[in-house]
Amino acid sequence: MIILKRIYSIYAFLIFGLTFLLLFPLFLACIWIPNWEKYGRKVNQFWANLFFFLIFMSIKVEGKENIKKGQSYIFAANHFSYLDIAMMGFIPGDVVYIGKSSIRKVPLFGYYFKKLHIAVNRSSIKSRSEVLVRAKNAISKGSSIVIFPEGGITTGMPPHMNKFKDGAFTLAIDKQIPLIPVTLSFNHLILPDDGRLLLNFKKGKIVIHPPIQTLGLTSKDLSSIKNKCYNSIQDQLWEDNNLLDTEKTIIQTL
Repeated sequence: MIILKRIYSIYAFLIFGLTFLLLFPLFLACIWIPNWEKYGRKVNQFWANLFFFLIFMSIKVEGKENIKKGQSYIFAANHFSYLDIAMMGFIPGDVVYIGKSSIRKVPLFGYYFKKLHIAVNRSSIKSRSEVLVRAKNAISKGSSIVIFPEGGITTGMPPHMNKFKDGAFTLAIDKQIPLIPVTLSFNHLILPDDGRLLLNFKKGKIVIHPPIQTLGLTSKDLSSIKNKCYNSIQDQLWEDNNLLDTEKTIIQTL
């Protein structure tokens, strides 16, 4: 069984790399031609669909009707797996990701990411401030933002999330745009963060929740919308992973 998982994992990582190299000239064109960045992010979405198709993994997406065309959003998702970024490629519209700065060190991929998306050094106050400015500029141009508000893969007990940081919610209130919670239900089972990088063959699921409106809200409402977003995602994780109330209590007290 482990051998089959290893073969499947090697195949998936090869497909990831080969499809990226195949599409890299298109990414370069969209980076180098002025004002074509949004087309590069469309290629990004095509890449996500192509990747999961080629590794024979079907992804069920619920709640697309909650996204209104032409509206900018902050998408806030749980983060348990390295697969999360790729799977968020199924989110429609022009979407800019905020990811950790270490991504920039990856050859070719790092260059593509820093040009089409936003990298942040979470330990640097200056970097976090710069990211906030860039994110606001992207929203002003009509883009949406994807943030993982846990601040990285930090929980040791999926499907229980760690506490959310304030950034996503501060940004949503500041720009007065809706915030949409997104649940990635099974990525911690498909590609666990256990250091082995073994991919399990299982269907993926994305739940796009109804938007949380921020129009008229101020910084005083930050905790309220943060808790509402957290509970929307966490309740969906409990439901999809069929955890009993006793199991939830045990995880939450550890």
